Amino acid sequence: MIHQVVTRVSLESFRERASDKKIVLLYPWTNYRNLFLGHFLASSEEGLLYYRVPQDVVALDEWLADIAEEFNTVLGGFGDHIRGTLDGGDAHALGEAFAADLNSYGGDQVTLFIDEFDRVAPGPDLTAFIDAMVDGLNDNRQIAFSSRLLTYQPWYDKVASGVAVVLGTEYRKNDVMFTLEAEIKPQLEIYGFGRGHALVNGHEITNWDGALPRNLFFYFIDNPLVTRDDIFETFWPNLSVKEATNVFHVTKRKISERITMKVPEEGNFELTQYTSGFYMPSDKIVRHYDVIDFQEAVERATTSLDPREEESLYRRAIDLYKAPYLETVNMPWVDERRDHMQQLYTQALVGLGRICRDRGDREEALGYFSRTLKEAPEREDIHREVMRLYIHMGMPDDARRQYHYLEHTLNDMYKIKPAQETRDLFESLSA
Repeated sequence: MIHQVVTRVSLESFRERASDKKIVLLYPWTNYRNLFLGHFLASSEEGLLYYRVPQDVVALDEWLADIAEEFNTVLGGFGDHIRGTLDGGDAHALGEAFAADLNSYGGDQVTLFIDEFDRVAPGPDLTAFIDAMVDGLNDNRQIAFSSRLLTYQPWYDKVASGVAVVLGTEYRKNDVMFTLEAEIKPQLEIYGFGRGHALVNGHEITNWDGALPRNLFFYFIDNPLVTRDDIFETFWPNLSVKEATNVFHVTKRKISERITMKVPEEGNFELTQYTSGFYMPSDKIVRHYDVIDFQEAVERATTSLDPREEESLYRRAIDLYKAPYLETVNMPWVDERRDHMQQLYTQALVGLGRICRDRGDREEALGYFSRTLKEAPEREDIHREVMRLYIHMGMPDDARRQYHYLEHTLNDMYKIKPAQETRDLFESLSA
């Protein structure tokens, strides 16, 4: 569940940006699908038309026939234009028919939410269909598309013309691959928590031609200013400079190839550029890195003087931390970063737990403190927080169990006993 503070801010932005758009695109890799769907349910005066593409389809007429049948079964009288066009109608005619059916349904304002739209195969027919559908839609009709993957077209032209809007990127500096720029630049999205993913203009890089290009890619992303010596010491400390140089340039070229093959424009897109002895981010590519967003959220929260902002930032950081940093990579630099990210995550959990505790939300605070102890079981101060919460909630037996859990943990890890403050708290349970 998304907390009210975050929900309120997101929905205000959502309503403002989506109010006059025919097409709403919910950006993949965001956790706000249910939030936006809830907005449609609450805001649509005539109700919401919801349709999920049930399976992978190649031909447009397959899913158009299905959507017409489903809505006709539920609503009655929907899909007359579509059914009349299915036999022999081309993509453009199908788009016009779809718009006509939506225009003829309902009253003043109607929204159609199409879920898992990525099941419909992209291509020239889909582009022609979308073009005709958008041209035919009345201004009081809106279609929202939710996908696990968005392609660059047919959507970029719609965003550029102002009939479509991208939502779910409110924490980004722009709208990622749909950003309108005088000079089109590849939008590179990097997700470092968990196994690690990289997308170029919405398309994931899945074939890295080995572990080395992938690991060097994430090293460059995580270290935006490094020297050649830094790189060689990290990856090839036992090779001669000449040998390391050869391997390095081959590996760097493979990275460039993986990015370039995902970009429709001609050219060679390098991840880095070399300036004054340093490898730094190329100005030909726009980067979005969840690890940086996570770090900034925690750092801003710890220095914020606004309690609501502090809470919102902590929640944002916790939401971003899906799993340990690059959990399948075993390299010293990754281990170091993984530990640091875990410490920041723990800091966010503790910070949010104390905010909840201070305003009397004991169960929610208990949840965050319990998650903290999964990351840092040696945190005796948090064990005391949990014990106090149990005491205030009238659960003394749970408080005792928490103490014994701490006692065993400290003995197993450090061969020490709990501090006097903790022992006094435990003894107070028998008073």
